[in-house]
Amino acid sequence: MSQRIKPPFRADHVGSLLRPAVLKKAREQRAKGEITPAQLKDIEDREIERVIRKQEEVGLQSITDGEFRRSWWHLDFLWGLDGIEKHVMDSGVSFAAVTTRNEGLKVTGKVGFYDHPMLEHFKFVAAHTKRTPKITIPAPSAAYGRPMRTPIDEKAYPKLDRFFDDLGQAYKKTVRAFADAGCRYLQLDEVFIAMLCDPKYRQTMQDRGDDPERLGELYGDLVNTAMSDIPADMTITMHMCRGNYKSTYMGAGGYEAVQEILFNKIKVHGFFMEYDTDRAGGFEPLRMLPKDRVVVLGLVTTKSGRLEPKDEIRRRIEEAARYVSLDQLCLSPQCGFASTEEGNVLGEEEQWAKLRMIVELADEVWG
Repeated sequence: MSQRIKPPFRADHVGSLLRPAVLKKAREQRAKGEITPAQLKDIEDREIERVIRKQEEVGLQSITDGEFRRSWWHLDFLWGLDGIEKHVMDSGVSFAAVTTRNEGLKVTGKVGFYDHPMLEHFKFVAAHTKRTPKITIPAPSAAYGRPMRTPIDEKAYPKLDRFFDDLGQAYKKTVRAFADAGCRYLQLDEVFIAMLCDPKYRQTMQDRGDDPERLGELYGDLVNTAMSDIPADMTITMHMCRGNYKSTYMGAGGYEAVQEILFNKIKVHGFFMEYDTDRAGGFEPLRMLPKDRVVVLGLVTTKSGRLEPKDEIRRRIEEAARYVSLDQLCLSPQCGFASTEEGNVLGEEEQWAKLRMIVELADEVWG
């Protein structure tokens, strides 16, 4: 048993971090036109450099920008693709206890990739750390899977098949562009395959005219297309989540409903799997994990500031190791700390305490 020298690492994290007050204030000022884009970027740069140092200090090997330049885990990326624009909806998405802001996307033309601002975001992190810089982007399903229908211009796409073909190709070019920019660790955030574990969500999709079984297959194909032109030394992981907004959630249900798609169809190198509550079910589906893949167990919650006792997490790792080799396991929080700029309900010191504990415990378990 040993520490891993390539990603995902024994102690890893999903990517987003709580936004500092100074950054939140600057983004508000920019929205009101009180500061220039250049002034906002200066503040972002400074805060990202600070948060890179902090990740290094707590002992993480994978380093992100905390998603400090974006408002949403998914929409900012999707708005940067050709043919996709910002859309103000009648209402936001319903979570267990709150409703999100009412921003979404609409497809106004042929979906494609020409260039993307997040390539520069990645390069900034890479230039400021000697550890492994990681970029997180939403999985392709994020363009379609929210529980309200995505407005898609019928003149651009009379048939949905062509839309999904173009979306897959746009992702393939995007992932290749990150590789060409030096990225060797990219994570696809996949909420909507995980949401297919939830019977209520499946019913919602069925009611709008979609076949949940077919959607799972389709989303799996899109992930495979996205990573079909990567260099041999690039790692692609997939993070699964049932919703993370202001410490609340969108869905529940064990992975059994999608285990075939995850472990027999999708070709990613590792899975970040939400496992911080019984909403995600048991570890039994891990029996199906292929021998050449890794699962990062999301056993530490980002939804509250309570620091889990190490023994509690160690017991859960041992439980998972009944179904899959300990050597194929790693440890992380179940999600980011701020999937949207609002962030979850805990303090920055609590966030760092959790990440520090994950690093310490991974060292004790895997040595």
